[in-house]
Amino acid sequence: MKTIDRAIFKPRVFSLIKRIFLIVSGCLVLVQAVYAEHIEIDHLLQEVQQVLKGENKLHSEREARFKSNVAQQKQLFAEAKVQLNAQRQLSDKLQARFDENEKLLTELQTTLNERQGELGEVFGMVRQVAADLKSDLATSLISAQFPGRAESLQQFASGETVITAQELRQLWFLIQQEMTESGKVSRFKRDVLVGSELTSQAPVTRIGTFNLLDQNGLYLQFLPEDEQVIDYPKQPASGYVGMADDFVNTSEQITDLGVDPTRGGILNMLTKTPDEAERLLQGGVVGYIIIALGLIGLGLVIYRFFALHRIHSRTSWQLEHIGDPSDDNPLGRVLRTAQKERHADTEAMELIVDEAVTKEIPFIERTHAFIKLLAGVAPLLGLFGTVTGMIETFQAISLYGTGDPKLMAGGISQALITTQLGLMVAIPLLFLHSFLTSRSKNIIQVLDEQSAGLLVESLENNRS
Repeated sequence: MKTIDRAIFKPRVFSLIKRIFLIVSGCLVLVQAVYAEHIEIDHLLQEVQQVLKGENKLHSEREARFKSNVAQQKQLFAEAKVQLNAQRQLSDKLQARFDENEKLLTELQTTLNERQGELGEVFGMVRQVAADLKSDLATSLISAQFPGRAESLQQFASGETVITAQELRQLWFLIQQEMTESGKVSRFKRDVLVGSELTSQAPVTRIGTFNLLDQNGLYLQFLPEDEQVIDYPKQPASGYVGMADDFVNTSEQITDLGVDPTRGGILNMLTKTPDEAERLLQGGVVGYIIIALGLIGLGLVIYRFFALHRIHSRTSWQLEHIGDPSDDNPLGRVLRTAQKERHADTEAMELIVDEAVTKEIPFIERTHAFIKLLAGVAPLLGLFGTVTGMIETFQAISLYGTGDPKLMAGGISQALITTQLGLMVAIPLLFLHSFLTSRSKNIIQVLDEQSAGLLVESLENNRS
């Protein structure tokens, strides 16, 4: 009984000792963590105290400096008050003088109006004429030859001063100058901006108030904003440029010239008008395909024209030398085939000759079917381009509306240009195909006639 109790007691003692050890170990770890945290908090507290001591010391120094400068600040404040009073007194004096000047100006204006009398209306009309003339001179091509004319009328047209006799003479001179120079063809030199290069003292020809030309007959434009003469990014058609070149370099008294009476309006439209190359580019990808097919068809037509011409020449020679057949022409080959089989009967000879003629026909009519196909496909591609262009036009309308026609111009241009290109390719190819077909049929007809002659000769030989 005692042995059993000891056996049960020993494990319980060991388990109790183990639990006590774990509890003691945990308490030691907790005490160590609390101690470490306590040390860190103390260190942080010490740092805060040091910072506060530094800030207090800094505030004390600032306060001491401020107290030491109180006398200086008072002196500056007193000086500022003195300056303020002086400025107020000066402002009062200036305001009083301004009021006196306003009163004097009103009296003088009244006196001026009384003395002008009816001349006031005349002066008003003169100022109006000067203002209108100023705007005309600023945009006139004559100012390219005589720059700075409009600036002389700036003060005169403003109405701030009394019009003098000298100013009236200047106004009369400018009006007379504009009238006289507008009917002249004048040549002078001045700076011209061509592209990005400035040509100094370049010869310029002015045709009244209509156009400016350089020494090469190219049209120039005048920019009123900075009174600068520049060339157009694109010149009008070559016919107009050619006439301008002849006009500049001619020694005759009278010659032809394209003149723009709108002072640049028509010329600007002509420079923006697309030429033939630009029109072709408006066709887009479909237009390029049509042009490529047209060039291919034209190349085949030229090739077949010379080939049929050679065949026709050799066949004509063979007709003159019917007894000496050659292999370099269709008729000669048919004759040589007939000579090899000359002992055959009439029916066999007929089959042999027909077979020989049939072999020559594809060589004579080579590429004719393809040329006809190109002539039929070209207008269909033009129709396809028309549909594509109209789709783009309606898409632009759906997105931006119909307020700006330029947004629809691209699609409409593509639609019309592709249709035009398709017809331009199809119509000539149809005529050329008909011409080639006629030439080939003439050669085939010669072969048929000679084949019939061979059959007749074979029949006569068999009868004999």
